[in-house]
Amino acid sequence: MNRRDFLRTVAGGAAAGAFLPLDGFASPLFPEAAAAPFAVVTGPDPAALVRRAVELVGGMDSFVSSGDVVFVKPNISWDRPPAQGATTNPLVVETVVRLALEAGAKRVVVADNTCNDARRCYAHSGIKEAAEAAGAKTPFMEARKFVKTQIGGKAVREWEVYRDALDADRIINVPVAKHHGLSGVTLSMKNLMGLVGGARNRMHQKLDTSIVDLCAFFRPTLTILDAVRILTAHGPQGGTLKDARTLDTVAACIDPVKIDAWGTTILAEAHDGRAPEEFAFIREAEERGLGTSDFRGGEFHEETLAG
Repeated sequence: MNRRDFLRTVAGGAAAGAFLPLDGFASPLFPEAAAAPFAVVTGPDPAALVRRAVELVGGMDSFVSSGDVVFVKPNISWDRPPAQGATTNPLVVETVVRLALEAGAKRVVVADNTCNDARRCYAHSGIKEAAEAAGAKTPFMEARKFVKTQIGGKAVREWEVYRDALDADRIINVPVAKHHGLSGVTLSMKNLMGLVGGARNRMHQKLDTSIVDLCAFFRPTLTILDAVRILTAHGPQGGTLKDARTLDTVAACIDPVKIDAWGTTILAEAHDGRAPEEFAFIREAEERGLGTSDFRGGEFHEETLAG
């Protein structure tokens, strides 16, 4: 069963008036994750980093088929310029869009349910201009397009979900690595909160379980973590340029747990050096079969590209 069929089947539980437990649907949810290749690429050109990282994990042709509708989910939440590290690097997003179209995607949509004014966030982050230049559509998430949907999670049973994300054949999750004042870090799993509407602050009451629920529900096809410029303090919005640090790095994997476990290691100064397994959401995601925190296990690629 592909990702879209899975979402439709789960969402269909709502229409039938029944909850469909995700744990009973496929266990583990990402059975291929443990053996999934994981790539970390460093260098001065963000576009080259994305292309090489995706190539090392199998190439975009492995994830996107001819005629697919692809939903790219960057972090556009804040009215901040790229230098502040609060939003995904626009060149990273642009390159993901180009790769998806080169792989045969029929349409690529780039969108986020922003915290600040969407029009300012899309423009100031540079993502709208970059994504459209590459050929993507960049709609603002209007309230009318959120539909009540069966999530079937442990903390998030039912929520309003952006329809275009439900209808897409593929979701490519493109977060930026950041400090977060409440959870310590915000990485790929928390980035999926931008696909839902409603009173999202209510998820903060059980944040760790809630973001694992969202990851289990949306099942992103591929995760590409932007660590070109990371936010190490005063997240998730950031304060001054001193809060951000340049790493010139991009990581890619189909396993969101590997991505997030590795992401905690590059944000050590943001959370006093806790080990990946000390983060509750990583432990829970691993226990529920979403992947493994052992990012060096299996096929691990680490490369530095010349300038």
